[in-house]
Amino acid sequence: MTPPVFAHGSLRLYLLALLDEQPRHGYELIQALSERFGGTYSPSAGTIYPRLSKLEEEGLVTKSTDGRKTVYEITDAGRSELEARRHELDAIEDEVTDSVRRLADGVRAEVNDAMRSLRAELASAAREAKRAASTTSASAAAAGGTGSTPGAESNRAVHEADMVLNEFRQQLRTDLRTHAHRGVVGPESITLLKARLAQVRADVLATLSEG
Repeated sequence: MTPPVFAHGSLRLYLLALLDEQPRHGYELIQALSERFGGTYSPSAGTIYPRLSKLEEEGLVTKSTDGRKTVYEITDAGRSELEARRHELDAIEDEVTDSVRRLADGVRAEVNDAMRSLRAELASAAREAKRAASTTSASAAAAGGTGSTPGAESNRAVHEADMVLNEFRQQLRTDLRTHAHRGVVGPESITLLKARLAQVRADVLATLSEG
C-alpha cells in the first residue's frame, strides 16, 4: 500500500494553498491534488469534504452555491494562516517528490523481476529442447541417419529473446526516469505494467507448450 502523502494536519494547509490560487468546488480540489502529485495521491470525497467543513467552521474558508455546485473560497483569516505556515508547503512538495521517485524505482524493480522470470522460463525451455535434441540425435545416429539439431535453434531463439528483453527494459527504464522527474508516474502504471507482462509471459509459455 502506498503510504499517505500528507502528514497529520498538512492536507488542510494544502487545501488552503489551492483555494488561495482560485475558488474551487470539491471535485476541482480532488482533481487539482491528483494532478499536482502526478496521480500518486487522489483523495476521496470523504477525505476532502470533512476538512473543508472544518476549515469553514474555523472561518478560514467560505462556501457559496453556484447552480448545483458548492464553491469554496479562502478568507483573509485563511490567507493569514497560509502565510504563517508557507515554509511547511515547501517541505510537503519535497516529500511528495521523494514519494514519486520511490514509486518509479518500484516500477523499475517490477520490470526487472518480470524480465528475469521470463528469461528463466525461456532458458528452461531451451534446456529441455537441447535434451530432446540430444536424444533425437542419438537415436538417429543409431539408426544410421543424420538427425536434426533443434537444440541449436532453440539456443539461438533464447539468445535473441534475451536481447529483446534487455532492449525493452532499457527503453522502459529511460521512459520511467524521464516521467518520474515530471511527477507523472502513478500506481496505475504499475498495475498496467504487471498485467501486460503477465499476459506476455502467459502467451510465450503457451507457444512453448504447443511446441
